[in-house]
Order: sequence, then structure tokens, then C-alpha cells
Amino acid sequence: MSLHPQAEAYLKLLPAGLTTPSFELTPELIAEMRTMDAFAEQRGPIVPLPLVRDDVATGVPVRIYRPRDGDHALPAIVYFHGGGWVFGDVDRNDALGRDLAVRNGAVVISVDYRLAPDHPFPAAADDGWSVVKDVFARPEAYLVDPERIAVYGDSAGGNVAAVAAWQARDAGLRLAHQVLVYPVVDVAMDTKSYRTYATGFGLGAGEMAWFIAQYGGDPADPRLAPARLADKAGLAPATVITAECDPLCDEGEAYASQLAAAGVPVEVRRYDGAIHGFFGLPGFFDQAIEAREYAAARLREAFR
Repeated sequence: MSLHPQAEAYLKLLPAGLTTPSFELTPELIAEMRTMDAFAEQRGPIVPLPLVRDDVATGVPVRIYRPRDGDHALPAIVYFHGGGWVFGDVDRNDALGRDLAVRNGAVVISVDYRLAPDHPFPAAADDGWSVVKDVFARPEAYLVDPERIAVYGDSAGGNVAAVAAWQARDAGLRLAHQVLVYPVVDVAMDTKSYRTYATGFGLGAGEMAWFIAQYGGDPADPRLAPARLADKAGLAPATVITAECDPLCDEGEAYASQLAAAGVPVEVRRYDGAIHGFFGLPGFFDQAIEAREYAAARLREAFR
């Protein structure tokens, strides 16, 4: 293992407040941290689009991005942000939502799902599924093609996306694709990457244990741990992106192997020397742009 030079530089820049062990965070500090974003400028430019609007889908706040003028139907990406089920919102991920819309030529529906510990398991999963169902039920309201709907998420958002993918299958709704970026797909925390990258690489094992405790839920429930889903046959084709120096690396790659074993078309790509969170910070990491374009190529193929 060798950290990418950009990852090394990033870790040296982490403010002290971001390295405070998560298990020491009080509710008051959680609320304060939700309003902070030390790396807002590194999340990318706020690209002007023909349409950006906030809406509500079956009670769940969403932000909708449309990359082209007109009222013709485009492919759709239902996007779920990361943040350990505790942090993150559509504002913090506004630059990414715009980038995904432009890069993929798709309407992006960015989901502002409820956060733990205020709203514990299965609130995030329930909100994610509610939005996906609504996009399928009312494609004309979003100006999207119901035959070309994908789910996309990073970290805890990758978890919500993976859960929505199997719920869609079970409901008879055909997703075109699922993009899972260093997803949380199990909560056992017993892999080699959890041991190797437990501390000193940004997201640590202690922080992950705290995030999982805030969200709660039964570790055997596939709404929390989609890796525990007994039958993965017939799930949407998948792209799984992992970071080498990330506690979540092994579980993401193991999930891809489970999908492949069940006959699901899947590609997995690991970014060597990368750390958790790189995908959302193109201002720091060249690999963020590489990974986004790789996922876009996969989605363009799926949408065709």
C-alpha cells in the first residue's frame, strides 16, 4: 500500500475539528458540524444549468437538476449523498449534483433523506425507496424516461442506493443501473481493510462504528446491510468504485463479487492510494474526475 501523493497532502490539511473522534460528538456539535463545510471550494464549480429546483417527492425533499433545455424525456439518476447517515445534504453536494447532470446528460434527483441520530434506521432507506418509487410512478413530473432510471450513491449514500436497488427488483421495477461508490454494504467491520486502515487514513474504524451506532438497525437486515440479502439474482447491473486506503474497500469489492456470482453484470474499479471521500473532492483529487468519468461511461452504456 502506498498513499497517493494527493491523499497524503489532503490528510495533512484536515482541520483539527474534523479529526475529533466521532464518538465524542455531542448532539449540539453534530448540529453545528452539519452547517460547516471546510472543503466547500474543493467540491467543484457550481455549473449553471437550465433547471435547478427544489421539490418534494412523497414527503422527501429533493433537488432536481436538468442539463438541457426542453421538455423531452432524459435518463434519470437518483443520487444519494454520503455522510455516515448523520451528515450531508443537497446543499453540500450541490456541485456534485450539477456535475453528474452535465457529465451524464441526465436529470439528477438529489435526495435529502432524513439523518440519524434524529431519524434512525430505517429512515434513510425508507426515504430513498420512496423517491425511487415516485420517479418510476411519475416520470412525466421529472421529465425522465422510465426505461432509463439509475440509482447512484457514495458511502452511506451507496448503502441507500444498494438497498433501493433490491427493493426496486422486488417491486418489479427495472433499474437501468446502480453506481455504488465506496458503499457501506455490511456493518460487521471484520474485513482486512478495516484492520489495515483503521486509523490515520481519514475515515477510521472508530468513526464508522459510531456512524453505524447512530443509524442503528439489525446487522442482519438487508435494509442496513445489503450484502446480507439472501438472493441477489436479478438486481440492476452495477458499477462499484472503491478506494484502496479505505476501511470500506473490501466490503465493496466483496459485494461486487456477490453480485457477479448471482449473475448480475458488474464492474469494480479500485483507485490505488485513494482514501475514503476522494470522489466528492475534485479540487483535491484528480482521481475524483477519473472515477466520475468512468462511472459516466458505464451509465452512458446502460442508458443506451
